Amino acid sequence: MTNHVMDERLLRTVFSTVPSGVVALCASVDGEYVGMAVSTFVPVSLDPPLVSVCVQNASRTWQRLQRAPRLGISVLGEGHDRVARSLAMKEGDRFAGVETVTAPDGAVFVAGTDLWMNARIDQTVTAGDHAIVVLEISEVTLHDDREPLVFHRSTFRRLERAS
Repeated sequence: MTNHVMDERLLRTVFSTVPSGVVALCASVDGEYVGMAVSTFVPVSLDPPLVSVCVQNASRTWQRLQRAPRLGISVLGEGHDRVARSLAMKEGDRFAGVETVTAPDGAVFVAGTDLWMNARIDQTVTAGDHAIVVLEISEVTLHDDREPLVFHRSTFRRLERAS
């Protein structure tokens, strides 16, 4: 076992060893689609129905997205690698080639995903260089069963079913 001095690069490597699911967080803001891929999604509470995501404080996308009254959460699954990469781009049209469905309240969902959750921001907690955003779910839509997309060691992966 080797102890290391913690720096940002080491911490990125350390944190990447924890597999996580990937969700798309999207909305229509001032008539324009705004969205991001998030790999820090956690169910929080059943009553009230709450989930959380973590976003960088410096994220320009989050600065725009948090102005939306409603946010669409789409749980990405097998075959959504390209969608996740597109929504994670720093520049360019993140929605090019991404099929979406927009709710009347402005929440935007990625078509072909297992689960959609319509949410609003309940609270935001500052946590270092990120914010923990707690979202209250008002509506869910379940679709076909699809294997999850997992982010592990800075790569999108699929789970294999155990035999």
